[in-house]
Amino acid sequence: MPSARLSVVVTRRLPKAVESRMAELFDVSLRDSDAPMSRAELIQAVKTADVLVPTLNDRIDAGVLAQAGDQLKLIANYGAGVDHIDVHTARQHGILVSNTPGVSADDTADMALALILSVLRRFPEGLAMMQSGDWAGWSPTQLLGGRVAGRRLGILGMGRIGQAVARRASAFGMQIHYHNRHRLRSETEDEIGATYWESLDQMVARMDVISINCPHTPSTFHLMNARRLKLMKPDAVIVNTSRGEVIDENALTRMLRAGEISGAGLDVYENGADINPRLRELPNVVALPHMASATVEGRVEMGEKVLINIKTFDDGHRPPDQVVPAMI
Repeated sequence: MPSARLSVVVTRRLPKAVESRMAELFDVSLRDSDAPMSRAELIQAVKTADVLVPTLNDRIDAGVLAQAGDQLKLIANYGAGVDHIDVHTARQHGILVSNTPGVSADDTADMALALILSVLRRFPEGLAMMQSGDWAGWSPTQLLGGRVAGRRLGILGMGRIGQAVARRASAFGMQIHYHNRHRLRSETEDEIGATYWESLDQMVARMDVISINCPHTPSTFHLMNARRLKLMKPDAVIVNTSRGEVIDENALTRMLRAGEISGAGLDVYENGADINPRLRELPNVVALPHMASATVEGRVEMGEKVLINIKTFDDGHRPPDQVVPAMI
């Protein structure tokens, strides 16, 4: 007699190809609505599922995990970041956690470069001029931006995404600098052409562009706080495609409005979709709706990693992308 299939609950709509394959392999409960689950719905899910497939909008904290049934043994996160999951408490309950690392590195790096170009070359202002019908023709002094080549790019966080940003920026003629918890190997630095700064303060004070590419952890919360933002040059810009909590959003807003920082390109925000309206209305800010990883290829590949993690677990093995507290 064949063994019962794993009960899998998915908290958000996923690409159709991923949902179809999941339905073939498991007894899956798919989400009809694309809205995030309520806390009550999450609690009901952990009470009934063998495997939960959450996304970054789902807060899987100690309170939710306390309601989990004994059958819940794996949280297969759809995404690389797991700061929304209490991994320590999950382990205490005997629940494994997996993620999908490395999938969106190229897509996110592409977006970081797009934001750098958009801010320096004032794309949004040009687009607004064209859409409003206000463009009267070419002018020698109209919408003058800054040349990308030759500018110093300071990358905060030199993991997969940071290195992908560095390679792209180098092709545009930017000078690559970085600060990281651990220095890269010398051969990697040489290959990328990157200069390491042990002091984040010293790097921030000397860069033309800062790119945030580190995860959100207790140690990186407001890493770019008001004091550190004030170290930036007045003509410098900051780009964030990582986690909004790394920047003090209110301090950034004040400084942008005061002209103490030249511009910002943001794909993530400190309070999710609840964005400071005074930040959103600024002409020197390019604000995107958390779309750095939003490619068809990337989202399908992410789903495939989730499937592999669940299937490997179902076969009695350790998920290849298991997250352990020491990794966070």
